[in-house]
Amino acid sequence: MSEHIIQAVGRKDEGKGASRRLRRSGFIPAVVYGGQSAPKSIQLEHEKTWIASQNEWFYSSILTLEVDGQRESVLLRDMQRHPYKQLIMHLDFQRVDANQALRVKVPLHFLNQEKSPAGKTAGVVILHELNEIEISCLPKDLPEFIEVDLGELKVGDIVHLSDLTLPAGVEIPELKLGKEHDVAVVIAKHAREEAEEAPAEAPAEVPAAKVTKKDEGKK
Repeated sequence: MSEHIIQAVGRKDEGKGASRRLRRSGFIPAVVYGGQSAPKSIQLEHEKTWIASQNEWFYSSILTLEVDGQRESVLLRDMQRHPYKQLIMHLDFQRVDANQALRVKVPLHFLNQEKSPAGKTAGVVILHELNEIEISCLPKDLPEFIEVDLGELKVGDIVHLSDLTLPAGVEIPELKLGKEHDVAVVIAKHAREEAEEAPAEAPAEVPAAKVTKKDEGKK
């Protein structure tokens, strides 16, 4: 697993006014919490952080947060974005304990879909019902993503959570809740089946004819 270093600086000024000033200066207000240490307010350069945020690992990997020269392992737990501008408004990082299991959502990478029997069959749609899953593992076992090999996928096949091949030390907590939680991840079906299952639109209501006094006289 590659190391991803995020640079930050501690800050003392807090509150909405201080946060607005930081953003105008090209910085992002953030906080790091958890573990044996008290929560700490920090700030990060927006441009560098924005570039990092375009990568998948930023959301699902253990990050090395360097604050004023001191490093600690963290996970990104929350990101607040501007409603329409390309701006990160605030970040929350959680400290990681090497001996404590994590629950983290990681992306799914689908492999060999086009090479599969289903992928080569005309008129077949392959639905990705999930694009990420929540896993549990120790920090040292955390994968950046889970691969789903669809090379043998045939028409009519359904890949469930329990069918996924997980790295050593990784489990899916949801599967412990019962069979009903073993949901579909991938479904291969004929396009006509997809169309048949689509909910039909309710017929438009025909407005009642307006009866005039002239019409009443014709009865």
